[in-house]
Amino acid sequence: MPMAAAEIADMIRAAVPGAEVEITDLAGDGDHYAARVVSPTFAGLSRVKQHQAVYAALGGRMGGVLHALQLTTAVPKE
Repeated sequence: MPMAAAEIADMIRAAVPGAEVEITDLAGDGDHYAARVVSPTFAGLSRVKQHQAVYAALGGRMGGVLHALQLTTAVPKE
């Protein structure tokens, strides 16, 4: 069973402090999503470390119940 967009967003918000999360269902099938995650905790982290933090928040669901996630991360603009 595919993951709901709200569930993905909730998991990311719970694990990434202060995260603003936008989830888009790319194919309308509940399996292919895009996520934009903006958090002050990303400051000073490489893009790879930012993405790893988001994937860790999903608790190993990538490649299983969550088939594909196009990920964009950023630090909030002041």
